[in-house]
Amino acid sequence: MTQFDVFINKNIDTNTQIPYLLNVQNDILNNLSTTVVIPLISNIKSISNLNPTFVIESNKVIMSTTEIGSIPISYLGEKVCSLTDKRTEIINAIDFLITGY
Repeated sequence: MTQFDVFINKNIDTNTQIPYLLNVQNDILNNLSTTVVIPLISNIKSISNLNPTFVIESNKVIMSTTEIGSIPISYLGEKVCSLTDKRTEIINAIDFLITGY
């Protein structure tokens, strides 16, 4: 598992609204049983600095940065893609959440 990989949300109670989970944990911590993810949500209002928008499998999703959290790695579904090329947008949104800048 690599930082900025996108996984299917396999939780049947939430996967309609939250189809994907974005892994944001650094790779040097891969030996842990948990990882830090941010939900990629289908329908929410966004704040440009806080909620970047991505297209995953032809679906427009918004990074719900304020819902960042840790989950067991076993909760992740299949890897769909990587957003490594969007690293700056992702890090900037996390930084904005924490520092306001």
